[in-house]
Formats: sequence, structure tokens, C-alpha cells
Amino acid sequence: MNTGIRMLTRSRSREPRITAEGCGEELTPREAPAAEGRKSHLTRKTRKLRVAYEASNGEKDEDAEPLKMPMWEPQNWQQQLANIRIMRSKKDAPVDQLGAEHCYDASAPPKQVQRYQVLLSLMLSSQTKDQVTAGAMQRLRARGLTVENILQMDDGMLGRLIYPVGFWRNKVKFIKQTTAILQQRYEGDIPASVAELVALPGVGPKMAHLAMAVAWGTVSGIAVDTHVHRIANRLRWTKKVTKTPEATRTALEEWLPRGLWSEINGLLVGFGQQICLPVHPQCQACLNQALCPAAQNL
Repeated sequence: MNTGIRMLTRSRSREPRITAEGCGEELTPREAPAAEGRKSHLTRKTRKLRVAYEASNGEKDEDAEPLKMPMWEPQNWQQQLANIRIMRSKKDAPVDQLGAEHCYDASAPPKQVQRYQVLLSLMLSSQTKDQVTAGAMQRLRARGLTVENILQMDDGMLGRLIYPVGFWRNKVKFIKQTTAILQQRYEGDIPASVAELVALPGVGPKMAHLAMAVAWGTVSGIAVDTHVHRIANRLRWTKKVTKTPEATRTALEEWLPRGLWSEINGLLVGFGQQICLPVHPQCQACLNQALCPAAQNL
């Protein structure tokens, strides 16, 4: 028995070696038939070692994991953001005192009344200055701003209370329709998801994301209004020029760290109200003048 083993060993050392396809193990001709039985096992083992390179013949290796491309981000965006924080450090822009988080009655019970007031303030704020929105909310709250009171109020009275907010006639209609839906479907509360919020009459994506943040304490996305849209394009914070606030939101969320999403709206809105104005921006007073791609053309 021992002699047989020694002879086998000498025979293996003399015979030519055959490499099994797909692995690095060498087999003798006598072992080759057994290799066929182990082929599937060897193949499974070697698949784990494949690298995601393109094959020389142009064919794609479906078993290989795709290489991750480096994420795009704007040039100098961190320094630009730091400069904007410095310019906004006083928190003295209209949005800082009159934004949606300041327009509801924090003492109003129960919680759904506060959330309802947040949603209405956002609906009124569209195409309207913060000062005008705050005035309308103050008049509504003096009348008792609840779902029940708004449904009982006639359209003429509601219009007089919210005037002169932008598109006030349409907003009377939207407020009445949305309030009725809230009573019928949500027991007087507001929805807790962006999809349900934007389905309400007169509620857009920016309002929905702000409502989620202010009313529910949830960061669901970046709230992009005309200020954020304008400034993001001026600073080239989008990979290409965007035409709508919603396109800007999508572009920003692709690269901006999620931890900054809740800050960006208030930061850029106030910056747009005080320095980066729609017309005649105050570039001479802006710390980003040398870093802003649009500064030379404004």
C-alpha cells in the first residue's frame, strides 16, 4: 500500500500538468475526468473573484459588480456655503421672523390645529411676500383658524381676510377644497407624507416638504422656492441649468449631503431676500463675489 502511494507521487511529478479552466489548480490527466464533476463548484468559487472590468471583446460581465463613478459636486460649494452662513448670521431677513414656522399659534390645542395652520400659511405664501402672508395669518387666527371655522366661513369673508396675498381668489377656492378633504379623510389633521400633501388642491412640492419639516418634524426633501432656484443656478450648484424649482430640487438632492437639506431653504431664502436679489443683486457686499460664476454677468 505504501509502495502504491510512492509510485503515484512519482508519476504525478513526471506527467505534464493540465490547468482546469477558470481556476488556478493544476490537475494530471488521470484527475481530469474528476475535474469535470467539480467544474460547477470551481466556477462558483471563482465568480467571487471577478473584477468589474470590461471584456476585451466588448461583452459585459454580468456577474461582476459595477464600478462606482465618483459623485459630482460643485466647485467651491463648501466655501460658498460657509460664506452664506456668515452673511446670514444675524437672522434678520423677513423669512427669519415671518416664515411658516412663525405663523401658526404654538399654544393652539390640539396638535392638528397647529399643523393645519402651518399648511394654510404655506398655501398663502405662494407668490406672496412673507410680510403679507403673516398679516393674512394674523387676521385668520383672530377669527379662530380651525378646520371647522374655515368650512363655516363664506367665501367672501375668507377672501377679505387673506387679501392681498397673491392669487387670493384661487386661494379661497383651494383653501375651502383642501379643508373639506382634511375633514373628510384625515379627521381634521394634515397628511404625513409628501405624496398625500401634493395631492391636495393648491399644495405644491415646496409647500409639502416645508409642511413635513415644520408640522411633522421630518426632513423629506429640499424645499425649493424661487429664491433657492435662482441662487442654486447662479452658484452653479446644479450640474446643468435648471428651468423649474422642482428640477432644481432634484439636482440638489443628487449631491448635497442630506444633513444640510433642512438648512438650505431658510438659509438661501434669506440670502435671496437681502443680498442675492432677483434684480440688481448686491454683489459688492457678497462674500462670494470672487467665487460666484454669475457675478461677472450681474
